[in-house]
Parts: sequence; structure tokens; C-alpha cells
Amino acid sequence: AQDWAKQFYNSKAWYRARNNYVKKIGGLCERCLQQGRISPCEIVHHKIHLNPRNINNVSISLNEDNLQGVCRECHALIHKGRDERRYLFDRNGNIIV
Repeated sequence: AQDWAKQFYNSKAWYRARNNYVKKIGGLCERCLQQGRISPCEIVHHKIHLNPRNINNVSISLNEDNLQGVCRECHALIHKGRDERRYLFDRNGNIIV
């Protein structure tokens, strides 16, 4: 992972925002729920993808309106076909180096 992403995803601000969001949505994948399936939320996805230019803009990086709780399968579908670098997370949502 690149330093700008590692620093953000390991920050207390992201950890708090992520955990609060998962609690708010009941810990379930929002995309699966829309299709009548029950799956755990494993990743909090940024709808507007983070990059070095916008990661310090809290209205993008920490705004609940830009977040979506998804399972790994839905997250893979969201990013299918994209050749940007992806980051792996452990079951607690911490970035894996």
C-alpha cells in the first residue's frame, strides 16, 4: 500500500468513522440487503474513491454520505475491471501491509 493510504487507513479518525458507520448500518452489506440477501459488512467502501488529492478532504474521506458498507464479494464487483491498486483489510477493517 502507498504511504498516503496506509496513514489514512491506520488513523484513529478512520477507525472511528468506519466503526460508527458499520454500527449505524447494522453490520450488514448494504448492496446485498437491497437484493434481499443477508451478508456481513466486511469493508467500508468510499463511493468517491480516495486518492492523494482528496484523502485529506474530510467531506470525502470521512463523510458518511460517501461510505457504503459491503461484503467482499460486492466490493470486488464494484471494482471489477478497474486496474487501480487495491488494499487488503483484516476482519477488523485494518489495512494489511
